[in-house]
Amino acid sequence: MTRHSDFVILDSSGNMSDVESLTIPRLVVAGISSGCGKTTIATGLMAAFRKRGLRVQGFKVGPDYIDPGYHTLATGLAARNLDSWMLGHETVHELFVRNASRANISIIEGVMGLFDGHGGVDDSGSTAEVARILQSPVVLALDISRASRSAAAIVLGCLHFDPRVDIRGVILNKAGSLRHYSWVKEAIEQKTGLPVLGSLYRAPGLELPERHLGLVPAAEQEKPAEFLERIVPEIEGSIDLKAVQQIGAAAPPLRGGAAAVFPVPASRDRVSIAVARDEAFSFYYQDSLDLLEAHGGDLVYFSPLHDRELPQGIRGIYLGGGFPEIYARQLSENGPMLRAVHLAGSNGMVIYGECGGLMYLAEGIVDLQGRRWPMAGLIPGWSSMLEKRLKLGYVELKAHGSNPLVKEGVTIRGHEFHYSRLSTPGPSTPAWDIIHPESRPEGYRIGNVLASYIHVHFAANPSLAPNFVAWCGSGKFD
Repeated sequence: MTRHSDFVILDSSGNMSDVESLTIPRLVVAGISSGCGKTTIATGLMAAFRKRGLRVQGFKVGPDYIDPGYHTLATGLAARNLDSWMLGHETVHELFVRNASRANISIIEGVMGLFDGHGGVDDSGSTAEVARILQSPVVLALDISRASRSAAAIVLGCLHFDPRVDIRGVILNKAGSLRHYSWVKEAIEQKTGLPVLGSLYRAPGLELPERHLGLVPAAEQEKPAEFLERIVPEIEGSIDLKAVQQIGAAAPPLRGGAAAVFPVPASRDRVSIAVARDEAFSFYYQDSLDLLEAHGGDLVYFSPLHDRELPQGIRGIYLGGGFPEIYARQLSENGPMLRAVHLAGSNGMVIYGECGGLMYLAEGIVDLQGRRWPMAGLIPGWSSMLEKRLKLGYVELKAHGSNPLVKEGVTIRGHEFHYSRLSTPGPSTPAWDIIHPESRPEGYRIGNVLASYIHVHFAANPSLAPNFVAWCGSGKFD
């Protein structure tokens, strides 16, 4: 065993070497609930530290795709997801160390409230669980727009709810005035002993735009950097960045270990895989893409919105999630691309679609105004937008027959979040059998086309990425 006190040692392929302990500066920005300002504060901290010349790595707890887009914008490095329910503790640890090892500081934005997870009985999948796995100090983001001294009671409750969670400080959000801030700061510090590290004040332009699935993705905004230009001066002027950095630097060493998720490079032929990426399709886990590359996939990005043809020489297509319903007209009017995708699938090319990808591969999309927009037509039925959210939450799946991701009967975990329903004209072969939290068929498998509403992280099962690359290359599993 080799001790290395600054950064984890990576081998030539970028995998973790076998080390005893690793010093990785890190902190979690957690909230009491959704909407408390976690993304604004976490992203602002990332951008402010980057402005100071630090190499900053952003992470997001849970299955969120949108917040990591802002983290990537703030840091210049691809943000990563840490989902302890889908991936398990060891995988979360490996993915964090692998990606945080070269950073001067890593900032992990939590999900929902600090202790909110998969269910109500325990905190599986929560920010608190990830903080414990990574032995990471926590800074609470607290919206005080409708409270003053009572904020201290909330912080005190979090401090004692689970003593294993190492809460080190508080950042306030939406203070109404300096006097309001001073009242809350005094109460919290007196009752809890925790330092209040500063506050953002109520001001226009400090909140990110939202719509039905939450924040508008950075990929869709014409000038996404304008948010950073507004928030960084506010962060610098009202938050003690030195104290925040010291909290991250005081994080205890993490254990090292050999990589289990990412493989030693195999001597297989490379396989070219087209990945849809534009304003309509931007929901991907970066570690999933990295795993495809690690197992022999050469990823070529294309735009179903703007490109007129598929990339040359590809052996497979990956259509991730996003907001095709927002761009249904433009997607439908790009006839050459729709015909190219339809022809590829009809001729046996492996195509995998998740959520928005499923909608694109279906016969068409019915938008909220009832307008019908034809799509690729590889999956029977039309996806219709609903006024209310249809599905949200974690699911456990079993493969209904072998498919380009797993063999028949293999169980994996995933997540779904959508406002549309796909209606089919008749019987079809499902992609999955959902076994938790309910029993129902899900998705479609037609030839080499696999599509469903479920989002899957390829690190959730070691067979997912190599099987997809192998199927694209030869139509068979290794």
